Amino acid sequence: MNSYRTEDIRNLALMGQDGAGKTTLTEKLLYQAGAINSPGSVDKGNTVSDFEPDEQRYHHSLHTSVVGLDYDGTHINLLDTPGFPDFIGQTLSAAPAVDALAIVINAQNGIEPMTRRLMAWAEAHNYCRMIIVNKIDGEEKKLGQLLQDIRDTFSADCIPINAPSEDGKSVIDCFYNISGDVAFSSVAEMHTALIDQVVEMDDDLMEKYLEQGDIDPDALHDTFEEALRKGHLIPVCFVSARNDVGVKELLKVFSKLMPNPLEGTAHKFSINSDKEEKYNRIKYSRPERKTACSEKLGKKLKDVKDIYDCPEKYPDRGV
Repeated sequence: MNSYRTEDIRNLALMGQDGAGKTTLTEKLLYQAGAINSPGSVDKGNTVSDFEPDEQRYHHSLHTSVVGLDYDGTHINLLDTPGFPDFIGQTLSAAPAVDALAIVINAQNGIEPMTRRLMAWAEAHNYCRMIIVNKIDGEEKKLGQLLQDIRDTFSADCIPINAPSEDGKSVIDCFYNISGDVAFSSVAEMHTALIDQVVEMDDDLMEKYLEQGDIDPDALHDTFEEALRKGHLIPVCFVSARNDVGVKELLKVFSKLMPNPLEGTAHKFSINSDKEEKYNRIKYSRPERKTACSEKLGKKLKDVKDIYDCPEKYPDRGV
């Protein structure tokens, strides 16, 4: 078994709407990293992460699964989470175990309800986030419009770190490359947007960048991680897990650019009166909604409580 330093470990959770392709993507990542000899299929019920009989029968993840792979000197722990809204508790419970959340979007369906909920939750709890647009080779390939929808819905801080080629058969890196032909916009434009976004975190880097006109991306690692932690940058990657398009490039992003456990957002701890450290569990809650029905029910419950607490006030209601 390989031995890794903490700096060489990446912990990520794949989250998103059911049908976004998280389990298939997990399978292809394992295959491309050499962790398995051949990729399984959700339809055939032989994937690594969907090993429970019910998951194999219904072709959907019902529980969070953990898989590990080694790539380019790093060990990557991936958590494949359920996408059905009914299992959002399972999904969110995976968050404290990771340092970044990768929200997977189905390019054919666009931004779906679970996508919105998960992105809002991740932002509220200060998690490093990235977006993975899957199924880019489907019939509806309006990827430029989808990217604009993502930026309009979530933040202008969502910037592509790679983009599909014009023929859709490959993905071109936009962080380390400064030129290339892509399906929308241009590599140069996206490269500039990424560098601009990162150097904004450091005045000295910004001054150097303005003087030189560009800066070596390898010199931006620490600032890149700071931008992730503060939500100043949400990288967007494009893949087609089914056809292995962009999967190796995604592994490179995980390995080189996602935070290690020392760089991710630190989880909060609290100390109780007995001086014991307790984890301050992250809770998912909905805003309270008051309706005429709920207010009427609340009044009835209060009346019942009064009867039990002060029976002398209600002699005709023997308790």
